[in-house]
Amino acid sequence: MISRTATSFALAASIARAGTAGLRALAPGGRARWERRNHAGRTVGLYAGPAVAVAAAAGAARVRPAAGLAVLAAGVCGAYDDVAGAGDGRRGFRAHLAALRGGEVTSGAVKLFGISAAGLAAGAVLKQRPLDRFLAAVVIAGAAHAVNLLDVRPGRATGAVLALGAPGLLRGGPGAELAAVTTGAAAAVLPEDLGERVMLGDTGAHALGAALGAAAVASNGRVGLVAHAAAVVAAAVYGERANTRQIHSRE
Repeated sequence: MISRTATSFALAASIARAGTAGLRALAPGGRARWERRNHAGRTVGLYAGPAVAVAAAAGAARVRPAAGLAVLAAGVCGAYDDVAGAGDGRRGFRAHLAALRGGEVTSGAVKLFGISAAGLAAGAVLKQRPLDRFLAAVVIAGAAHAVNLLDVRPGRATGAVLALGAPGLLRGGPGAELAAVTTGAAAAVLPEDLGERVMLGDTGAHALGAALGAAAVASNGRVGLVAHAAAVVAAAVYGERANTRQIHSRE
């Protein structure tokens, strides 16, 4: 009998693959809306982002509905930033929070608070104790942000998701199923990501990160949650500093 973990992997991979192909064929709103320039100046499509987000959200919802909603919310917030934030030169939390203090609500601020709220809601359902709920929110929202930070070169974010999610497949239970969903969706688009034919964008990166965080939450108790929360906070701090250095180097 095929295990639930294998089924979750296959289902997420199938949805991600079919979704990417379908969006590429249809290109709703015109191809210009879906095309971006990558770091090397090559034109790549954002088709994989929504496909991965739907695959991860649908697969996670089969395991834990709250996790599915968090993944979907992360993907929707990322999609808003992909569309509304295109061409916005602001990078990092500080820039978006500074704009917010000045009365401007940027797409990055919407993403920051939206994904954080989704993490809090999911944590409230997935865990019972108040501290565990808070830690779960940090892990889910922080993982979403961390994966997005990696999405700056072909295959880097999807490869990291596979590497970080694979150990969770061995744990068993809901955590293993959520890890299977995450790795299945990432594996489906990795070849095209590496080939610079598609990119995750904020939509796919945030959704995969939230799914990865949900898998960690489902697999860990208090000690594990603390360790994962510390890791994603450290990644956020490092990413913020790296963004600041890049901005200063350009000035």
